[in-house]
Amino acid sequence: MAADEDISTILHVDMDAFFASVEERDDPTLKGKPVVVGAGIRGVVAAANYEARKYGIHSAMPVSHAKRLAPHAIFIPPDHGRYTEVSEHIMEIFNRFTPLVEPISLDEAFLDVTGSERLLGTGKEIGAKIRALVEKEQGITCSVGIATTKFVAKLASSACKPNGMLEIDPDKVLEFLHPLPVNAIWGVGPKTNEELLKLGLRTVADIAATPRQTLIRALGDAAGSSLYELAWGRDYRDVIPDEADKSISNVETFSVDIYEEELILKELLRMTEKASLRMRERGLSAHRVSIRVRFADFKTITRSKTLDIAVDGIQESYEIAKQLYLGLKLDRVPIRLVGISFESLVDLKGAPVQLRLGEPESGWRQATQAIDLATARFGRGSVRPARLVRKADEDAAQDEHEE
Repeated sequence: MAADEDISTILHVDMDAFFASVEERDDPTLKGKPVVVGAGIRGVVAAANYEARKYGIHSAMPVSHAKRLAPHAIFIPPDHGRYTEVSEHIMEIFNRFTPLVEPISLDEAFLDVTGSERLLGTGKEIGAKIRALVEKEQGITCSVGIATTKFVAKLASSACKPNGMLEIDPDKVLEFLHPLPVNAIWGVGPKTNEELLKLGLRTVADIAATPRQTLIRALGDAAGSSLYELAWGRDYRDVIPDEADKSISNVETFSVDIYEEELILKELLRMTEKASLRMRERGLSAHRVSIRVRFADFKTITRSKTLDIAVDGIQESYEIAKQLYLGLKLDRVPIRLVGISFESLVDLKGAPVQLRLGEPESGWRQATQAIDLATARFGRGSVRPARLVRKADEDAAQDEHEE
């Protein structure tokens, strides 16, 4: 077998400032202006277009800080339903070129096009076709990195942003990789970066020149070995298509700390409504329900319950989340953030139905099915629990994000 037959062609396709790009596409008057997706006094920036980034604004930055950097910027509340819809269309484009598509998030994915090259052209030609289709059909741009491994392909897409394409020849991987700073490597966060700097390691080349055992002694076996391999451009992970959702969650940061139990439970119900609908839309149900609570001092705790029979409905899920929260026995403790997460997800069609003693199956399950039918026909929020019905401006004032 020829040596090059064993070489894979991996694409990493990443949308450019995805959330902000969708907003600009839907409202052309935003073009050329600094746009920040994120709202609320204590919310965080979900995305910033390149005009906004010129002022130092970046994702995960507090919105309050972003407004100080660029008070003239346009701040838009995130519309996660819309972004998910666009993402689904983008992933469908990817699947036209290969069944080996591994989504990483709503706006990026790895594609293994090794088996498609004979029919559809080289990796670079496929990348160009994908970029053209994304722009033509969805009105946004993307950047494409092409390499023989996932690690290098992702670095390549980052290096050619925005709206670019970069192919790293197998013979030039180290030439591309070694001048990069150590924090370019996956897994090198602030703490690991600090440890590497203490060792005098500032570039990927420095890591590659360090004995593996030295890295293991400093960082541990797993991290040390991984860094050494990646520093030499060795990444043995395959592109894994159609990986099942690990969790579906909804998290809310309150504009002011709240401690009223009734208000917190109301918001927990609202988040359960949204997250459970997203779960059912994907044909899933959950064997574990978790809640997350963050206090005013930023201390965060989680509680979860694992279920023998998976749940998917609003009411049954909320009752579990409610009991988890009440079990914390908080007495007027200021709360900054609360969230719910559905985990251990399984195919809804294959999951057994939870029946309650003394309750006919036609109870909450039929009510949930009716809500889903109304939502499909009239849109989200057309039917919802009575205690969640409120003015539109109150909904807009909420600062939440979905995961």
